[in-house]
Amino acid sequence: MVESTQFDKVDVIKASGRIDSHTAPELKEAFDGLLEKKRYSLVIDMSEIDFLSSSGVWVLLETQKRCRRRKRGDLVIASANDNIQKTLDLAGLMHFMKMYEDVDAAVGSF
Repeated sequence: MVESTQFDKVDVIKASGRIDSHTAPELKEAFDGLLEKKRYSLVIDMSEIDFLSSSGVWVLLETQKRCRRRKRGDLVIASANDNIQKTLDLAGLMHFMKMYEDVDAAVGSF
């Protein structure tokens, strides 16, 4: 399940459960909808995600790349648990993606 909340210039996507080959398309669709509306400052709230597969990692990377093509656009991560952080580290993304302890800090980073 994917929910979106809009703040002034930042959108927060909150997903829950597993992000795998079956659910990654739903996450991509949510991101694509925001990008089509020219919303390029995005936060993904991972507080309720317990598994992230390579399909989910690909969606995050692709979305981040599209956001960064725009002035001051970015995709940042909030509230990732230890398992998600390990997955991102193994994928070599810890140096490319900004991570924040909570949604407030992530939104404030913009």
